[in-house]
Amino acid sequence: MEVKIRPGDTLWYYSQLFRIPLNLIIDSNPNINPNSLTAGQSIIVPGFTMQTIQVKQGDSLWKLAGARNISVDSLLLLNQDLIPNKLTIGASIKVPKRIITKLVNGKKRYDYAALARDIEALKKAYPFIKINLIGESVRKKSIQEIRIGKGSKKVHFNGSFHANEWITTPILMSYLNEYLLSLTNGTAIRGMKTFPFYQSIDLSIVPMVNPDGVDLVLNGPDESSREQVIAINEGSTDFTGWKANIRGIDLNNQYPANWEIEKERKKPKVPAPRDYPGDAPLTEPEAQAMAELAQKEKFQRVLAFHTQGKEFYWGYEGLEPPESKVLANEFARVSGYESIQYVDSHAGYKDWFIQEFRKPGFTMELGKGINPLPLSQFDEIHKDVMGVFLAALYM
Repeated sequence: MEVKIRPGDTLWYYSQLFRIPLNLIIDSNPNINPNSLTAGQSIIVPGFTMQTIQVKQGDSLWKLAGARNISVDSLLLLNQDLIPNKLTIGASIKVPKRIITKLVNGKKRYDYAALARDIEALKKAYPFIKINLIGESVRKKSIQEIRIGKGSKKVHFNGSFHANEWITTPILMSYLNEYLLSLTNGTAIRGMKTFPFYQSIDLSIVPMVNPDGVDLVLNGPDESSREQVIAINEGSTDFTGWKANIRGIDLNNQYPANWEIEKERKKPKVPAPRDYPGDAPLTEPEAQAMAELAQKEKFQRVLAFHTQGKEFYWGYEGLEPPESKVLANEFARVSGYESIQYVDSHAGYKDWFIQEFRKPGFTMELGKGINPLPLSQFDEIHKDVMGVFLAALYM
């Protein structure tokens, strides 16, 4: 919500007026010097929208404010030309409206366009988040990273490395939306206040690593790729089993962590709907973008969301630090998922991260069944794994 500064106003005063943490207002206005405000400057108050109402018989500013649990001065701020004691019936008044419900509806077929719309809506409502373009897919779709928080501890989540595991994207976006609501409304998630997380953690989320693949599974091929992907899919137009990127390369087999072993033993020796690791590590732009992000940011821990199995993997070749076991025990406790240290697999993002940085890395296998998991599992997955989302921040 945009407001214009009055003489003598401060951002601290606005934080009190709208009951929003001062840091969130400051971070929503990076081009404003909070110590040198000028009357008439526009600033954004996060977590609010503005609605327009018409004055009715008997209305007063005090009555309008009281009915909405807001202060009279918030109405005066938004309506600076208003004469408080001379309201005209039928006149339009701007009213601040706190956002208290989620903008993200995750229980739907969540393709690249749905993600783009939700990122735009969240950025508008919560401008203290940052949206970074970290790369592009084969088909030139943006791979976006969402950043939130100002702390020194860097935590990273990602989803939809695999195309038919697309439900991981709306799960992550739903968690993000709940976190943002908690921050701006001062509410707790499972009894935990979240503003301390904002101050201590720099959270990175890449909700859709493989946008081309997700769109292929959900929407079918476009004309430019139709012939190629049907050939890779052995003539079938059923893409529900497709995990790879649009070129038929499995992005979670693309990392230089004993890639040669995985290349030798994987059955697909040519592009395929799943499991083909490519002709060399990091040939695909999506895998490159994720590797470059990790190299640049040096995350303290990463969680890659996959499906399915109600389990998670957290070790690689004995290179994981002792902290990984502590986290794994807590993740298992809060989710009920099985904790598995080692699996006979190489070349995954989690494997490479542990090998490269000697930091905790996790592959979370959400839900149980046959991929793609049905949306009927969304609520159960959301409930089970919310504790993992929180534990990754507070531990």
